[in-house]
Amino acid sequence: MEKVQLGPMPYMSVMPTLLVGANVHGKPNYMVAAWATVACLSPPMVCVAINHARHTAKGIDENGNFSLNVPSASQAVETDHCGITSGASVDKSKVFRSFYGKTGNAPMPEECPVNIECKVFRTVDCGSHVLYIGEIVEIFAAGECITDGKPDPAKVNPMVYTMAMYWKVGDPVGKAFSIGGKYRK
Repeated sequence: MEKVQLGPMPYMSVMPTLLVGANVHGKPNYMVAAWATVACLSPPMVCVAINHARHTAKGIDENGNFSLNVPSASQAVETDHCGITSGASVDKSKVFRSFYGKTGNAPMPEECPVNIECKVFRTVDCGSHVLYIGEIVEIFAAGECITDGKPDPAKVNPMVYTMAMYWKVGDPVGKAFSIGGKYRK
């Protein structure tokens, strides 16, 4: 397979489409982020990279907590609206019905199938973005989206992001930590 050099850029083949929630000046605000991942297993942590100028970053800094929320593909319009408008000029508090968990001020959209409530563990200034590392305080999931005590991707119907497009998650390919056992030279 011939390779072509593309130069350095922040590229991953696919990334999750998430709504980051934070109260800003006492109001729920949501922004879209794809630069997020698991950061630690024990204690459970996630991280998200947010541009310094984003209105939501002000709320995370103000309150010391945030939420990562997994919208379903059926919520692409509302989700993208939260990404293309700034809470500094548009009130996004009514796009979703917000609820609060254990931290008391990290808003989470009721409509999202999965909500991850976090308290800030550490921030890292990476240049154009701040990496917010959040310790997971609680995970909330819609009952109809749970199979065997965990969120079921087929029922959650999450979106992934790549190359300025949202995509649906497809069919499973094989069981992780298992399918590789079939490898033979």
